[in-house]
Amino acid sequence: MAAGSDAMAAVRSFGHLPDGREVFEYTLTNGRGLVLRAINLGGIVTALNCPDRNGHSANVVLGFDNLADYALRNPNFGTLVGRYGNRIARARFTLDGEAHQLASNDGANALHGGPGGFGKRWWAIEPLPPQADGSVALELKLTSDDGDEHYPGRLDVTVHYTLTPANEWRVDYRATASRATVVNLTHHGYYNLAGSGSALDHELTLNASLFLPVDANLIPTTITEVDGTPFDFRRPTCIGERIRSGHAQLMTARGYDHCFIVDRAGREGLVHAARLADPASGRVMDVETTEPGIQLYSGNFLDGCLRGSNGQAYRQGDGVCLETQHYPDSPNRPEFPSTVLRPGETFQSTTVHRFSTA
Repeated sequence: MAAGSDAMAAVRSFGHLPDGREVFEYTLTNGRGLVLRAINLGGIVTALNCPDRNGHSANVVLGFDNLADYALRNPNFGTLVGRYGNRIARARFTLDGEAHQLASNDGANALHGGPGGFGKRWWAIEPLPPQADGSVALELKLTSDDGDEHYPGRLDVTVHYTLTPANEWRVDYRATASRATVVNLTHHGYYNLAGSGSALDHELTLNASLFLPVDANLIPTTITEVDGTPFDFRRPTCIGERIRSGHAQLMTARGYDHCFIVDRAGREGLVHAARLADPASGRVMDVETTEPGIQLYSGNFLDGCLRGSNGQAYRQGDGVCLETQHYPDSPNRPEFPSTVLRPGETFQSTTVHRFSTA
């Protein structure tokens, strides 16, 4: 299915799940060096290739080369996360006076939608017709029934993965609900712009003056200024420069696992949230989002037990997550931006990843 001279979408079998369902891998190519591969299981992005400053292509996301690892031992490499990304304290919340006890899968907390969250679910995927500007896209759909993981209301979700001629990967989320519920959708890519080795030598810039410190259960406690802390990434800073500084928050989370509040200055719509740069390869990824927050996670729980698609044993810091989202535990925090979705409303969110070289 061509869009322009070289942009295209293709599909191949990726294997079968234990229940016999066949999983397909869909490939998008924008004809300018950006290539994305995604599978039905979890909407997982299995690979994202882009060129370095010399035109050499590499896969810049962590992942596996087989379906079994994704099905049995995936720490959310490349998944679509829902119904609620990040943590809900004590796996419970109250909405409109009704208490909801969720399934816990992170100690006492609910994490990334619970043990059967969207990253473990079957997504129907269809390539979309070529767009007039030369963009190519996939449409992913999922229905989460009323009571799924004990969340209220049926949720119908549509996500578009789009590659543009400007070397952008755009993710558009849309959801509607049959009754009042909470929604926080995000994508959980682990990025390594070098294509291998550690990502801790990447330079990170975050458009964020405030972040959310966490307690021992990684639940936000308050809102704090980044100034004077290892959480100040307002200027380009090597991720690993301060990660072992002994700061109490870095000790609590075993690295970075914190939500930053995007500086919007009253602006609506897409704003620049982050820039990740690998000085060695010259690859740069800029992130724009409509979301109020971005979670920085430094792959703290990668311990060398997982072997990736390139044969590398993944260890802490080999991939970095920049998850655009609402804040953790928002259903229990009325002072945070609301994540409530009601019948007749439409949840909409967009994040753009723009790839370039320096």
